Amino acid sequence: MLPLMSLLALSIGLTGWSVAQQQPTPGKNQEPPRSERSKEAGESSSRDTRIDLSPPKDDAKNHPYSGAAVSDANGEMSPDVQEFHPWDPHKALKDIEVGDFYLKRKNYRAALDRYQEALVWKPNDALANFRMAQCFEKLDQPEEARTHYEEYLRILPHGPLSAEAQKGLEKLRGSTEKNQTSGKALPKQ
Repeated sequence: MLPLMSLLALSIGLTGWSVAQQQPTPGKNQEPPRSERSKEAGESSSRDTRIDLSPPKDDAKNHPYSGAAVSDANGEMSPDVQEFHPWDPHKALKDIEVGDFYLKRKNYRAALDRYQEALVWKPNDALANFRMAQCFEKLDQPEEARTHYEEYLRILPHGPLSAEAQKGLEKLRGSTEKNQTSGKALPKQ
């Protein structure tokens, strides 16, 4: 049985080789095959094609102040212009995952940093706001915690964590009232 299998494999291999040998190959002076599109356009598909980027012949005469405008735009930055940061929800999600890792380990400052980074990549992220509120609450910064709980409820008023956000706000209001009646000042950080 083994010799029969090896003989079969050898015959298949030789058949494939003989078919490959029968394929015509381009000669020395024969041009390689090209698509119909490039034949019609008369253009090369080579990456060495150069594009002329020089200005038109009478450009300086027709637009005398264009050089000054370009140099002004490159030279000074207007205070109205703000740096644009790209929106990337994947990076935001990764920052939230890492922040959750730190939150479970009770490293609230590191978690807070990652949630803030997530809000850079995706500014209205409800989960990042909710987790930031939890971190601020643990770090004894009730005003910031209240701000982020309220932001979560603004983004997702009926979201999966809205009941928990409401409880957090109630708790913060209760602790603020206690501190005001006892005369204690809220800690500032």
